[in-house]
Amino acid sequence: MRSVVRSVRQLRSAFQYRWNYAYGGFPKRRDYWCNTNCRSLYSLSRKVDVCECRHPSQMISRVMFANAAKATHRELNQSGPLVEYERRISAGELLDGDTSQLDSLAELQRLYDELVEKADACRLDRYATSEKAGRSRWLWSRFIPQTSYAPVKGLYLYGGVGTGKTMLMDLFFDQLPCNWRKKRIHFHDFMLDVHSRLQKHKGVADPLEVVAGEISDESLLLCLDEFMVTDVADALILNRLYGHLFSDGAILVATSNRAPDNLYEGGLQRDLFLPFIAALKERCVVHEIGSSVDYRKMTSAQQGFYFVGKHLSSLLNQKFQELVGEHRAVQQEVEVIMGRKLLVPLGANGCAYFPFEELCDRPLGAADYFGLFKKFHTLALEGVPIFGLHNRTAAYRFVTLVDVMYENKARLLCTAEGTPVELFERVVTVSDAQQMAPRTSSRSRKSDDSDICVDNELGFAKDRTISRLTEMNSREYLEQHAAMLAEKPVQEHDNENALQA
Repeated sequence: MRSVVRSVRQLRSAFQYRWNYAYGGFPKRRDYWCNTNCRSLYSLSRKVDVCECRHPSQMISRVMFANAAKATHRELNQSGPLVEYERRISAGELLDGDTSQLDSLAELQRLYDELVEKADACRLDRYATSEKAGRSRWLWSRFIPQTSYAPVKGLYLYGGVGTGKTMLMDLFFDQLPCNWRKKRIHFHDFMLDVHSRLQKHKGVADPLEVVAGEISDESLLLCLDEFMVTDVADALILNRLYGHLFSDGAILVATSNRAPDNLYEGGLQRDLFLPFIAALKERCVVHEIGSSVDYRKMTSAQQGFYFVGKHLSSLLNQKFQELVGEHRAVQQEVEVIMGRKLLVPLGANGCAYFPFEELCDRPLGAADYFGLFKKFHTLALEGVPIFGLHNRTAAYRFVTLVDVMYENKARLLCTAEGTPVELFERVVTVSDAQQMAPRTSSRSRKSDDSDICVDNELGFAKDRTISRLTEMNSREYLEQHAAMLAEKPVQEHDNENALQA
């Protein structure tokens, strides 16, 4: 009992809050400015309740262990995402979030504890099994099919935009041991890698099994951010792909804006996708982040490089030239997946210039955008239109473009016909369309509603895009981008793959 009391005192001291703690929605340090979160502590496998008492000059946290008499030495060995979160709050790197994020951190901490406890059974240590043993196991599996489901279920976190899902995912992943077979990747990027591997194994009897085997050999713990299925090609292979991955012992941790049952809603041949949803719910704990707060929109609002109005191409070009500096902008080519190349109309000093039509009205996708931002850190995009039924495909591409830019922490300069909210006013879900009040005038209704785009997937995705566009033009995001550029050497792009204009 004395050791328990002593450990509790050490914990209270370790997580004591500073007197000069800043209240509000943002951290003091810019590298965590868009994050949030909580006020509770956890032992390695037991929840620690936190009672908060607010005072004008300080915040005091009282930590009380449930069933303290049963606590073991192992339970007092603190580590994991929630503990790290408390440390960052105590250091003033993050400010408090809400109860919903606290609950989500509890789930991540629970998963972390379980993985640490069962790491050997999950075969997470990449150095634990010899290469010879691995070859023997592979050869034996050719004769007798084997399944080796992980003894630990994964986690599927879903919720509204701007609720901190990506931050929670990164916090969890960063605490995992470096010797584990793990990977953290955006879902778009993950599927591009899958399709690339499938192309490489074209002609094999079951290329999906081979690809799943390669992925599980590299990473048994897969952390996929922004899980969203909109492409029929992805939808049709996910069930078999993850069937192989799960049977190989893979553990999935994913974030999404959609509940599992709402994935690929209304998509082509969705009946073939439904078994994947069942497998996902069987192999993952599903947890909703119920927060209604969009922390991205709590940044310091400013116009940034987002210019609303028509006939502003000269202004955008002026800003582009200011960023390019003394470098000469010329046509360039960017290599993307499977040997394809993307033509950049103007590029220099890490900055690319595109008319909207060249980037979103052509048959391009996530692979092209990822390739673009491997070479460029800034995009000047001219003429983003109001989206509706007539340009729904372009709207989908624009959503993907913003997702890829956000994932790569890229900077956006653009001219647009409206604010981020106005761009998507004509895009609605089925539920929204049913609630829309009819116009009093049939003529005005015909002219206003003829371009209404009723699309569930795009209707949900637009909220994320609006939120990210808002954040990407905030002072904090732009300062973070500038700091990122200052930390790495300047890359010269002028003479690489340059074409004469």
